[in-house]
This record gives sequence, structure tokens and C-alpha cells, in this order.
Amino acid sequence: MKIPTLAGIIKRRILVNFRADPDTVQRLLPAGFRPKLHRGKAVAGICLIRLEHIRPKMAPEFLGLNSENAAHRIAVEWDEDGETREGVFIPRRDTDSALNSIAGGTLFPGEQNRANFTVIETDNGIDLVMESQDHKVRVDLNATFAEELPKESIFMNLDDSSEFFRGGGLGYSVTRGAKHLDGMTLEINDWKVRPLEVESVTSSFYGDTDVFPEGTIEFDHALIMQNVEHEWHAAPDYSLSL
Repeated sequence: MKIPTLAGIIKRRILVNFRADPDTVQRLLPAGFRPKLHRGKAVAGICLIRLEHIRPKMAPEFLGLNSENAAHRIAVEWDEDGETREGVFIPRRDTDSALNSIAGGTLFPGEQNRANFTVIETDNGIDLVMESQDHKVRVDLNATFAEELPKESIFMNLDDSSEFFRGGGLGYSVTRGAKHLDGMTLEINDWKVRPLEVESVTSSFYGDTDVFPEGTIEFDHALIMQNVEHEWHAAPDYSLSL
């Protein structure tokens, strides 16, 4: 049985965002999903998140676990019961936690691959490297704290970006069985983000020109939130037979 609710602290959550060609992104999505567009562009990204004291909601904090995690994700929309829903499609999850990798998809939603993380945090910013143990995905990020989004961003300002990503709490993750997507909802009551100035970022996933031909994806901007209480709720699976 899957745990219905997990609680803990988001010590650090970085959203590295890319603007992409909608037709290219559409080819990556399961039937029924379409890219959620902003000013004519699809929005893909990487969620780099450090979780602390993660535990069943009613359990004491000292029983909680800490982990570094990465999720490659795409903002999507779909129609359900005559209404338009929104969330994220997650083709790849990675974690440094053996328990997360073993229990993901069984005890709680979201199958995860094992990865190694190297993180250096300072008062000015963060350097992060993630490399999956299957050597299929690597992320390198060097960023400092900022006050504004890059001028070339498709988002007008921080509020514009914040509202867009606030709607991405419901995520559907790829599963090895390929018959359904695991559903999970991230609930954050005190939603507050700030910009990061990215000096360099690479993702082997988005850098694969067989998937994203040259000119179909480029970095847009990055956000960070820190020290936030949150909950994870299991959501109904999404059938891939639709």
C-alpha cells in the first residue's frame, strides 16, 4: 500500500527552466498531454531539490530522511472531465537515496534512478553536479542569487514566472512498466521563489540533439526556494492506454 501523505522540509529547490519548440516537446509526451505554453513556447526544466526530515505525516521529525533529488520535467496540460488540468510530465527522476530508489513506485509514487550529487553552497550561490549511476544523465549548474530574471526570458518578471510554476504541483512520472504514470502532488502553502543568475548550466538530457535538434531548446531562467514546509500526496495513476 502506498503511503498517502509524506511531510518534511524543502531545504533547497531549484527550478532550471528552458524554453522549447512545442512540436519537438509534443513528441516526448504521452497521449493526452500537450505542452503548457508561455508566449508560444513550451517550458521544460530540471527540478533540483534537497529534501530533509521526509517521513509519513504523523511520524515524528527525527524519523525523517534527507536526500538530494533531480527531476527532468515538462509543463503540460490535459483535458479531464470536461476541464483543462495542468501539471508536469516527468520523464526522468534521480536520487542519491537508496531508500527512495527502492521504495519509489512501490511504497510511494515515483520510480527513481540512483545518482551521485556534489553540491557546494555559499552565501552567494550554488554549484551542483548530478551524475546518474547508469551514466545516462548529467547536470552541471553554477548559479548565484539575483534580483531579476534575465532580460531575454519569455517571462515578464518574477511574478509572471512564479504563477506559471505554482500550477505544476501535480506530477506524472514515467514507470518501467510503461502501462501507467505514477501520480504525485507537491503541496506548498508558503510559495515563495527568488531568481538565480545562472553562469553556466548543462543537461545531457536536454543537450541530446537526437531528441532536441539544434535550435529547439535553450535556457530561459532559474528560480530557487529555501526552507519550506511541504507535503507529498499520492495522486491517481495516469493510464497510458488512454
